[in-house]
Amino acid sequence: MSTSAPSGHESPSSQPQSTPSLADRSAGLRHCRIVDGQPLSVDQLLDAVRDPSVGGVAVFIGVVRDFDEGQSVTSLSYSKHPSAGEQLRECALRVLENHEVVSVAVEHRVGHLEVGDFAVVVAVGAVHRGEAIAACKELIDDLKHAVPIWKEQQFTSGDTAWVGLG
Repeated sequence: MSTSAPSGHESPSSQPQSTPSLADRSAGLRHCRIVDGQPLSVDQLLDAVRDPSVGGVAVFIGVVRDFDEGQSVTSLSYSKHPSAGEQLRECALRVLENHEVVSVAVEHRVGHLEVGDFAVVVAVGAVHRGEAIAACKELIDDLKHAVPIWKEQQFTSGDTAWVGLG
């Protein structure tokens, strides 16, 4: 007796999967928060996106750099609107809806940061690397545009400059 599927029929495991519902997609949002006054943990976000079905993880880490706008930076301060946490969540949910990814985790820091500190960490897990990379890029680009967080840079000259107010 043959155990293979009859000719012209696909076995159940090779049939196309249905698109997950929004509720299923939101379950992929494993971690999302604004962090005030403490360092961000890349390991925590990597742990959050791990899953047996994940074959690729893309990570973006935004770091405070020492030079911007033609001047040496000494530090910066991030300020947020009260809606920033909800806006960050909406950005992450959009990525889950727009991409075939399994899991997303994101944190953005506010408050005072020194050169070299992590300002934002995005991690995305997907079955394949291409979707993880594309979703990670979309999430960092979207949150930079949509989440109401602004930075004030302090320069060695004593001058300051606000970024992201417009």
